[in-house]
Amino acid sequence: MKIITADPTGLCFGVKRAITTLENELKKTHQVYALGSPIHNPQETERLEKLGLIVVDSPEEVPEGAVSFVRAHGVTPEVFELLRERSAKMVDGTCPFVKTAQERAKTLSQDGYIVIILGDASHPEVKGIMGYVSGEVHVLASAEAIPYELYGKRCGILSQTTQRVENFSALVSGFVSVSPEIKVYNTICRATLARQQSVCRLAEEADGMIVLGGRNSANTRKLAEIGSCSGVPTLWIEHAGELERGWLENKDIIGIAAGGSTPDWLIKELIQKLKMM
Repeated sequence: MKIITADPTGLCFGVKRAITTLENELKKTHQVYALGSPIHNPQETERLEKLGLIVVDSPEEVPEGAVSFVRAHGVTPEVFELLRERSAKMVDGTCPFVKTAQERAKTLSQDGYIVIILGDASHPEVKGIMGYVSGEVHVLASAEAIPYELYGKRCGILSQTTQRVENFSALVSGFVSVSPEIKVYNTICRATLARQQSVCRLAEEADGMIVLGGRNSANTRKLAEIGSCSGVPTLWIEHAGELERGWLENKDIIGIAAGGSTPDWLIKELIQKLKMM
């Protein structure tokens, strides 16, 4: 059996930057409060908790005078300020690409556009971006979801950073048909695009594709969708322990792709297990 790893794959720049920053702070203070999991990967979050990370669900759960951490997904301006006021030190791990999306949304709103975000309304990144909008904002999951009330309106369009380029293009095309004026910012991060393209290339030569990453990871989900849509049998797992020998039957070339929130040590564990099968 031949094993081919997608290139690039695994931790993206923004997540790697955030985790490195968090690890450095944990070494100094031994206790850091994060608003939500710092990375959409339960195994990596568990490792960080052993180093002193404490995950909370609201700013109010961060003790006065503690060290707080803003994850790569970012937060709303209101939450950012609340954390800053409560914390003796606040470490901002917001991904630069997410910061760009936040600023684009703010600019579009200030310029009088109805802001349209392609993405998942329940995702923390999208919630954070929405917080920068002072006017009307809509989160759409696809081009088919354009509501009639937006027909004939001036709309500014951007994307959750982990969306598929094809879906973003389709949404923009949809608005071209119904809106007299649109302004578009492509806020899909380059790392996400590169990982999606690497899966497309790998699918052309693999007999089976394994996508490794957390079930709550949006970018990992997109990679699994791309693999499945290519027609190659695609398996999405969180860790090597979920891989069963039976799935590998009649597959000579196995492609491995990992989401932007999947650490290297999990990829190495999967490759090692495959070599032993």
